[in-house]
Amino acid sequence: MTRILILFAHPALEKSRVHRRLVRVAQEMPGVTFNDLYEAYPTFDIDVRREQALLAEHDLIVLQHPLYWYSTPALLKQWQDLVLEHGWAYGSQGHALRGKRLLIILSAGGRAEAYQPGAFNRFTIREFLAPIEQTAYLCGMAYLPPLIFHGAHRMTLDDIGQAAGHYRHVLEALRDDALDPAALGAWQTLNDALNIMPMIGKSTQAVTQ
Repeated sequence: MTRILILFAHPALEKSRVHRRLVRVAQEMPGVTFNDLYEAYPTFDIDVRREQALLAEHDLIVLQHPLYWYSTPALLKQWQDLVLEHGWAYGSQGHALRGKRLLIILSAGGRAEAYQPGAFNRFTIREFLAPIEQTAYLCGMAYLPPLIFHGAHRMTLDDIGQAAGHYRHVLEALRDDALDPAALGAWQTLNDALNIMPMIGKSTQAVTQ
């Protein structure tokens, strides 16, 4: 069984219908450790040793957040700057994260078609996330394609239920080693794989409202 750590960063969770729902799902899942960074560090005073210990204890690290100005919320960037220390996370003596996996789960206000070359946002979300992908590479981690919930502002309750179902089943499949991470490398996003890979394709039913 894969040990999953979710590093959750949302500075305005009370306004998010989508993430509030996903958080409830994550907090109820056995084998998943949920770490709410804004709740733990409201003044941005990050306990680096605590965070490093959590990383060391888990196999799959999930960064979950809304897309803020084509990047992460500020506290998650602060977390990266402080926790991923030279000599610990990377460098000639920094091997603590080597062999672990990194997955990004995020929400975006725009529809999927807005994140394409020539479209409104000009680049794909995978391109916007390139600094995190390179960080994972530098730390010796396997980077999994991101799971993206598009059009978050326009989602109906049924849409949110479907999103929560996808979220739960993806995490369960990864936790239970029902997915081969190497097989995911061909996809730009996990969304692209949802209707192709059998163990995820069955996750389209909504979580009970």
